[in-house]
Amino acid sequence: MLLGEFTHTLDAKGRVFLPAKWREELAGGVVVTAGQERCLFVMTKEAFSRRAAQLEELSSDQKANRDYKRMFFSSASEEAVDKSGRMPIPAGLRRFAGLEGKEVVLIGVSDRAEIWDRDSWSGYKGSVEEAYAQIADELT
Repeated sequence: MLLGEFTHTLDAKGRVFLPAKWREELAGGVVVTAGQERCLFVMTKEAFSRRAAQLEELSSDQKANRDYKRMFFSSASEEAVDKSGRMPIPAGLRRFAGLEGKEVVLIGVSDRAEIWDRDSWSGYKGSVEEAYAQIADELT
């Protein structure tokens, strides 16, 4: 399970160090793809396969389903984590998530990690923190 919030820096080759706490779980390779709110999703290959199976169940007769699948799968990239714990982020995905700056935030969201531009994460988190209790009430 991926948990926590970590700030890291992209290196000159577009790689990011994964938190040490996550490296064992992600050591077998990952899939990086476009997420929502301009972040990136990072999943183990197994988690990606489970998500892919769920998406395959959606009817392609609905435009929203087709649009989502196109974005999710066409942007997906299998990546290896090197022995130092670095993971490359393809240039197209860096552009999508606005990772042109050096600092990124990695957050654990149970079965996936998300990578955010530091400023985008700060803004998003600030806007959601105020509604956190209300959101919890709506979920239950």
